[in-house]
Amino acid sequence: MVQLHKKFTDNQVKELIEKYLRKEVGRRYLQEILGVGKTRFFALIKSYQENPSAFSIQYARRLKTRQISHDIEKNILKELAIEKRLIQDKNIPIGSYNYSYIKDRLAKQYRQYVSLPTIIDRARKHDFYLKKPKRTAHDREVLTNYTGELIQHDSSYHLWAPDAQEKWYLITSLDDFSRYILYAKLLRRETSWSHILALESMILKYGLPFSYYVDSHSIFRFVQGRDSFWRKHHILTDEADPQWKQVLSDCNVKIIYALSPQAKGKIERPYQWLQDRLVRTCVRETVTDINQAQRILNQEIHRYNYRQVHSTTQEVPYLRFQRAIQDKKSLFREFSIRPPYQSVKDIFCLRLNRMVDPYRRISLNNLLLKVNDVTPGDMVNLRIYPLNGRLSEVRFWCDGRLVEVQRIKNSDLNIAVF
Repeated sequence: MVQLHKKFTDNQVKELIEKYLRKEVGRRYLQEILGVGKTRFFALIKSYQENPSAFSIQYARRLKTRQISHDIEKNILKELAIEKRLIQDKNIPIGSYNYSYIKDRLAKQYRQYVSLPTIIDRARKHDFYLKKPKRTAHDREVLTNYTGELIQHDSSYHLWAPDAQEKWYLITSLDDFSRYILYAKLLRRETSWSHILALESMILKYGLPFSYYVDSHSIFRFVQGRDSFWRKHHILTDEADPQWKQVLSDCNVKIIYALSPQAKGKIERPYQWLQDRLVRTCVRETVTDINQAQRILNQEIHRYNYRQVHSTTQEVPYLRFQRAIQDKKSLFREFSIRPPYQSVKDIFCLRLNRMVDPYRRISLNNLLLKVNDVTPGDMVNLRIYPLNGRLSEVRFWCDGRLVEVQRIKNSDLNIAVF
């Protein structure tokens, strides 16, 4: 119900009351005009009759201020001071205060429960406040109607744990329709193989999506324009298509390339959310090891996926994801290995082509490998699956047949270039 003083002025109400007292208008009709009940109506009549000249429907709101304890005040200022230090450090990807994080931090770390307005009030009073920057519009919006219709995939390179004094890569895959984060991993190096592992993990767990949405990074797309007079682009696979793209081609998954950095906005917003939470927690817990940071990242991913209501969809990502699957609004397909290939190692792998010499050998980085059941001059397709940091399984395919399987040291294969 709209408050009386917001609908009428004092004089308007006085005039209506005087009409009632002169019996020019009935009580029920006046109550309907004023939008008040019987009790409130007679309270107004009584107030007017007691002092007509001082009658007013305006009132001064009395604020009940709740005092917080000294310990809570101290911890709020302590957390705000940490925030300010992060913002002032240009090497750390933090550019604003996150008062919601401080609220959650106080509850989790100190069992102190404070309202957001209280924290913001202390921030304003003690110079821990920055005006929000104006948001720029994205020049392209990707709209989807099904889960699995489009997977946003990207990586970000930041100083996620400042005490570690080294930047790490964060590789993430996100379902566009539900905003559910399907994959998130911190790595010291970004390679084609690390992105192929992300594909393997996501596809084996959820199935084959309709399409992937990426930028024009050389891992995802070979662009001839990158060459120059001074530097020629080195194609490690002897093919124009990068390793990552060849994997999706085998899976029959479409690739869409972003036309601009702004077009990657949807994946950047979850990054920003994770960035805020991950960096702030790593600082407060003095994280120096990437495995520690990964555990914190996993906790934040769980919070984002299962507890956080997304600002755009107004739904929890996991619930939206599951409901879409239940309602048959999904374009995920079951993953299966297409003949003649026999193993996931033949699909989620690195690929090279080599010609067999007269001695039935192939040369790989000056390493000569004997291959059986082939003919000199045959073209052999090597499918390389790194088993660990030391060893890889190499599967030799020729004319649609698996002719050899060997295990070779990564150092001999020079696997680091992938």
